[in-house]
Amino acid sequence: MNYGSLVQQQRDYFMSGATLPRAAREDALRRLGRAVSERRENIVKALRADLGKGEGEVCMLEIGPVMDGLHDTLQNLARWMRPVNLPSPPPLQPGKSRVYCEPLGTALIIAPWNYPFQLSFLPLLTAVAAGNCAVLKPSPETPRVVETMRECLEAAFPPHYVALAEGGEAEAEALLREHFDAILYTGGARAGRIVMRAAAEHLTPVCLELGGKSPALVMHDAVLPTAAKRIAWGKLLNAGQTCVAPDYVLAEENIRDELLALLNASFTEMLGPDPVNNPDYPRIISDAAFARLTAIAPAGTKADKTARKIAPTAFAADAGHPAMQEEIFGPLLPVLSFTKADAALESIRAGHKPLAFYVFTENSTFARRALSRVSSGGACVNDVLMHAASAAMPFGGVGESGMGRYHGRRGFEFFSNIKSVLHQSGTVDVPFRYPPFSEETLAALRGMCG
Repeated sequence: MNYGSLVQQQRDYFMSGATLPRAAREDALRRLGRAVSERRENIVKALRADLGKGEGEVCMLEIGPVMDGLHDTLQNLARWMRPVNLPSPPPLQPGKSRVYCEPLGTALIIAPWNYPFQLSFLPLLTAVAAGNCAVLKPSPETPRVVETMRECLEAAFPPHYVALAEGGEAEAEALLREHFDAILYTGGARAGRIVMRAAAEHLTPVCLELGGKSPALVMHDAVLPTAAKRIAWGKLLNAGQTCVAPDYVLAEENIRDELLALLNASFTEMLGPDPVNNPDYPRIISDAAFARLTAIAPAGTKADKTARKIAPTAFAADAGHPAMQEEIFGPLLPVLSFTKADAALESIRAGHKPLAFYVFTENSTFARRALSRVSSGGACVNDVLMHAASAAMPFGGVGESGMGRYHGRRGFEFFSNIKSVLHQSGTVDVPFRYPPFSEETLAALRGMCG
C-alpha cells in the first residue's frame, strides 16, 4: 500500500471540510455502529478463532465497550463541540473569551492484539467524533479479527475518510514515517519509544497506552471473599493478557494464606477444575509467550502446550521471584506479604508508575492515603479493571505506563486542537494598552505587577 498517497487523500478530504459538521460526524458514527451490530456474530467467531475468547467475554470487553462509547459520544457530541465561554480579565474587556475544539486532521491509531476490537474501534470512534480522518493499524496476530474489522470499516467509510492498514512491524514503521496530526499507540514501552521518536520528526502529539506491573494491595480489613473474586476475575480475563490486569498482590501477612486459598478457589469457581480444557478460557498468544510464562510458573501449574493454555494460578512469592522482574501478561498471580502498609506503598513507589493500582480496604481514610501516595494511570478501591470500563472516565498511563488520555471527552480533546479565541469589539477601543503611558496608567500597570 502506498501510505503517502493514502495519507494525502485523507488530508485532502479533511481539507474539503466534509468531516467538520456535527451532522456528518454523527452520521459517520451511526454508520459504524450499524456495521458493528450487523457483524456481531462474525466478531464473536473471529475473536474465538484468534484468541479463544468466549462469547460472554467478547460481548463484555470487546464489542460492549465500543457500543457504549458510541452511545456516550453521540449523546454528548453537541456539548463537546460547543465553544466554552471563559471570563475575560479587565484588560481584555469588553472582549469575549472562548475556547474551541477543532479537529487536528489525520490520525494514526496503532492497536494491539490482546483486545484487538475494543482497542481499535474505541480510539477510532473518538477520532471520528472529533472530526478527523484516520488510519487504523491493527496487530497481525489476530488475522480473523482484522478481516472482520475491515468489513466493518468498508461498510461505514470510504478509505479517504477511514482506512485499515494491515501488516507487521515493517508496515507500522512505514506508516510512522508519514506526517500524521495525531498518533494513538497501545502496546509495550519499547515500541512506545519508537512511536514517540517517529512522532518527534513531525512534532506530532502522541497518546501512549502502555503497561507495567499493576499491583493489588489487600489490607486485613478488606472483605476477603469479594476481594479474591474480583482480583481473580481481573486476572483470568483474556488469560491475564490485559494491560490493566492485577499483575501481583501485596497482602497483609496475617491474611495472605487465606487470600491465596480464596483466589485459587475463585479461579476454580469461575473456570471449573480443568481450566485448560474450558472452551471459553482464552489461549496464550504465541509459543514464545507460553514458554516465557511456563518458565516462571510455580511447580504444579497446569498447562497445555498444544492448546497454549495455562491455568490461572495464585502462589506465594517474594520480591526476588522471577515473576516479579517484569510485567507478567499472563494468568500467573504472585502474592507477596507485608507487615507495614507504609513499607508496602513505598515498595510500589520504588518501581515504575503502574497503569493501574488497586487497593482493597474498608478504611476510606487509608484508601485516600494510598491513592495519594501511589501515582498510577488509574485506580480502583475494592475493585479491579472497572475504572477502564467507563466511556466517561479518562483512560491512560503515567511515566513508563504511558501518557495522554482517551475515552469520552478526554479522547475527543486529544484528537482536537484546543484553541483559545478572543472576540473583541471593533468599535470600542480602550486606550489603556497604548503608549505613551500617563501617570495614572503607569500606576494601574504597577498594580498588575503585584
